[in-house]
Amino acid sequence: MSTEALLEQHRSALTGHCYRMLGSVVDAEDAVQESMLRAWKSIDRFQGQSSLRTWLYRIATNVCLDTLSATARRRVRPVELSATPAVVDDDLVLEQRPREYWVEPIPDAMALPAADTDPEEQAIMRESIRLAFVAALQYLPPRQRAVLLLTQVLNWSAAEVAEGLEMSVAAVNSALQRARMTLATRNPATLPRELSEDQKQLVARYVEAFEKYDVAALTRLLHDEATLSMPPYDLWLQGHDSIARWLLGPGIGCNGSRLVPVEACGGTPAFAHYRQGGARAWALLMLELDGDRITSMTSYLDVETLFPRFGLPLQLTNQRHALSR
Repeated sequence: MSTEALLEQHRSALTGHCYRMLGSVVDAEDAVQESMLRAWKSIDRFQGQSSLRTWLYRIATNVCLDTLSATARRRVRPVELSATPAVVDDDLVLEQRPREYWVEPIPDAMALPAADTDPEEQAIMRESIRLAFVAALQYLPPRQRAVLLLTQVLNWSAAEVAEGLEMSVAAVNSALQRARMTLATRNPATLPRELSEDQKQLVARYVEAFEKYDVAALTRLLHDEATLSMPPYDLWLQGHDSIARWLLGPGIGCNGSRLVPVEACGGTPAFAHYRQGGARAWALLMLELDGDRITSMTSYLDVETLFPRFGLPLQLTNQRHALSR
């Protein structure tokens, strides 16, 4: 097998790792490409000193650390920019921020290792690309982030991490302890690995209500403090009344939409949202659930960046929509 083919076998796993580190599908792609280039240039010095997989993760981690050292901004979600939700009224102003501000979703196919991976490892990898977890990771300093991911997701020993990051074992253990403390204040309760049948029905009822544009039925599926946000706009809304006013006011253009399911962020309920009778790509919609209610709706409007990475067209025919359901 050629060097390129050997390296390529690890692309998906490395992309998932870089995504956790950087919070961006675009930045993860760039980091993996740089990692592959560095590995290809130095493959003759590898000499089997560790497994190829471990060696590649070490390179990718350091590429991500280089990337993070060059940017001072932490990627966030709109609900983390302001302590208070917006009010839907005549004075509402929509302000955009560049895509570099936002934690982005990623296709499962890009970020998860091959299906024949050990089931427990596969489950951990899926859970660790959940949007809420990746957003929480961005609050960790880069080296703490790397230490936590290498030990808790990839199951490296403290000694292996110390060697890979040129740290002492004591420094690794200290960084891990601090990372866990910070993450505990940021990460929501652990979500189930798979949606229950009731939750699957909840998502199905949401899709039906949205496509019928039955706002009353839709809001009944929401948690009392559910949020709605739309990156790159920095506003966010909270509660049934505010969300309903948005959907029946500024968001009324969503009437007549179609939602096409996609696989994103470790099985998080996600949909390609098409407006104008289901023809025009509008957003990548991510849902978060807690028990029997939907707690968050995030619509990523940067379809030119995201849809191609999900293999989604920017125009959708009714026939294609029917086939995808």
